Amino acid sequence: MRKSLLTIAAAAGVAALSVGTLHAQGEAPLLPGTLDTGRVTAGTYQLDAAHTLVGWRVDHFGFNDYFGLFGNVEGTLVIDPANLASAQLDVSIPVAEVTTASTGLTEHLLRAGSDGGQPDFFGAQPAPARFISTSVEPTGETTANVTGDFTLNGVTRPVTIAAEFTGAGANPRNRAETIGFEGTATINRSEFGIGYAIPMVSDAVELDLSAAFEKQ
Repeated sequence: MRKSLLTIAAAAGVAALSVGTLHAQGEAPLLPGTLDTGRVTAGTYQLDAAHTLVGWRVDHFGFNDYFGLFGNVEGTLVIDPANLASAQLDVSIPVAEVTTASTGLTEHLLRAGSDGGQPDFFGAQPAPARFISTSVEPTGETTANVTGDFTLNGVTRPVTIAAEFTGAGANPRNRAETIGFEGTATINRSEFGIGYAIPMVSDAVELDLSAAFEKQ
């Protein structure tokens, strides 16, 4: 037993020395996820809500951009690497949990309209926004345009997300097959009945998405 322990300790020391040498040589350690589409397998994937974000950005008075975030996003992705055009995406975004760096702004975004009138932005207890894909058009080896019906503030309109595959592999914590994507889209908030302060605060809202999906 003592000999085995010494052998294990020696092996561990060699491994630690090797890692230290790699760092000293400036070589980055291997990551669980890599930009390898061959790692993606067909099936149904669920959004990893803890590691998925939807960012939004608007122009404020023409001086600078202001941005915020939505987290706790839920949804599913059905994908077959052999037939990407058949992929199906269904995502729900909890608008009521909008996050900004300003307490006052967050309160304004979720403030009810005065005297029962129309709110300036989302209003109190807004329903989640939802995106349901209607088509997926591959545009490159790792990119695609994902078009779907986007519902916000009770209004549904078509929106196209420019999506890019960013990595795949096994999550080291739960060993779940995981795939990651980033995406961008732009909507005009006035089309969804949110017209407060236009054009002082831009009608155009840029969306920036970062999503991780785990296979079920």
